[in-house]
Amino acid sequence: MAQATVPALVVTVALRDGVVVGDPLAQALAFLEAYGAPREDALPSSFGEADLRAANRGGARISAVEIATILERQPEIEAALRVIAPAASLTRHSVPWAELMRLFDAFGDIRGVGFSKMTKALHPKRPALVPMLDSFVQQYLGAPSAESFGERATELVRRYKQDLDRNRPALRELRQELASHGYRLTEVRILDLLIWSALAAS
Repeated sequence: MAQATVPALVVTVALRDGVVVGDPLAQALAFLEAYGAPREDALPSSFGEADLRAANRGGARISAVEIATILERQPEIEAALRVIAPAASLTRHSVPWAELMRLFDAFGDIRGVGFSKMTKALHPKRPALVPMLDSFVQQYLGAPSAESFGERATELVRRYKQDLDRNRPALRELRQELASHGYRLTEVRILDLLIWSALAAS
């Protein structure tokens, strides 16, 4: 059966280095149809093995040894999550940067666990705040210059917010349109998949 044609929204998303996504709705729908929608999480202040297994189903590739090591940090991770409101968002003027850095630092110095695995596990907990910093997105944002693990991760998220702020009206419109297609995503997740799609196609 032929797929129905998706009408283009009269919006564009401007990425870095002059890259412009001219039909972001079609790009987003193609990605979601290929890879599925993100899961929703009803337990925003807990963090355990189920979250890491779910991240693996989304492609995180966290090994059994890494899972065991992360779970040793479970009290620290959950304590950091509890001080960040579930509705915290990069789209707002006030972002809990210090608290976010504390959360990221809870994953510091775990062998084999970098920004990609960490943020794929944390994104469902704070979907409007934590982008998925996979290798494509990290390449896009550039290497951070800070020293500690948490500082470097936070530096990347700050750069991500710059792109989010620059495209906020378009991303808001895309969010509404995707909801009408049955996909409820945050602006953070929409930008992430558009960056991924643009870089994967280049």
